[in-house]
Amino acid sequence: MVNGGDLAAFLRSRRERLTPGQVGLSSSGRRRTPGLRREELATLADLSVEYLERLEQGRDTNPSVGVLAALAEALRLSDDEKRHLATLAMMRHNAALCPRPRPVSDEPRPAVRALLDQLDPTPACLLGPVYNVVAWNNTWEALNRPLEMMDADPPNLIRYHFLNPAARQLLADTDWATTADELVGGLRSAQQDWGSDDEFRAVVDDLCAVPEFAWRWTTHPVAHTRSGVKHPGIIRHPYAGPLRVTCEVLLVEDTSQRLLAWLPDDEETKTAIRALLSAPLRIVRSGSHSRAVAALARAGTGGASGT
Repeated sequence: MVNGGDLAAFLRSRRERLTPGQVGLSSSGRRRTPGLRREELATLADLSVEYLERLEQGRDTNPSVGVLAALAEALRLSDDEKRHLATLAMMRHNAALCPRPRPVSDEPRPAVRALLDQLDPTPACLLGPVYNVVAWNNTWEALNRPLEMMDADPPNLIRYHFLNPAARQLLADTDWATTADELVGGLRSAQQDWGSDDEFRAVVDDLCAVPEFAWRWTTHPVAHTRSGVKHPGIIRHPYAGPLRVTCEVLLVEDTSQRLLAWLPDDEETKTAIRALLSAPLRIVRSGSHSRAVAALARAGTGGASGT
């Protein structure tokens, strides 16, 4: 759940990312810290410097609607960030009025599992609020088991993205960074509901040891989960070759889960997925670790053969 420090840290992060030029001010004098000075933001929001200081230090955690609106305007917040700011302020003092979130490890409904199966051969899975993969169809497993994405129990997309070196090889650098931003923003937004959950804290603690995650986390990104199309990209699959897909996300009503599907963008991708599904799987052992890989020893798939 939310504490007073969350609101304070979010306000500081948004002040520090703005430059004087972005809000119509001239930049004069040497600045010891990035972004706007506190007195500059106070002037823009028509607040006293002393009151803004109390907010940013967590000594005042109950600003009025007018103060929140003034800060949102002065900080040039996006719609998602405005909703995040309002939720941080409301949940601190009105938690009893907020719906209790579903458990992080909520079991998927049988009908949703059946839907995943019906989506084959489109790869699809069901994600929980901390990116645990709680259910998946055969095509999702066939594509991702060779990538080591399914090795953990439970599999977890954000852990895989930041902790497994194989994830770096699947995407171009720009696509990896864009996906990293989206994942961290989604996890930060989930903190409002699940921040006190042991599983949530374990994920954040583990990932904060990774610099690429840690600096993103400290900037307080916001990416509220909603249905829609995520950025398309090319997955450099080691056995099926380049897969051009668009990620479709659908929220599952009355749950904390969302359905993620990879929609093929061209016929070559569809053909490569069909070839992977028809290829036999065998176990390859590496040290004490074993994983299943596809033995693609046939022409025309665009991928490398298994070893």
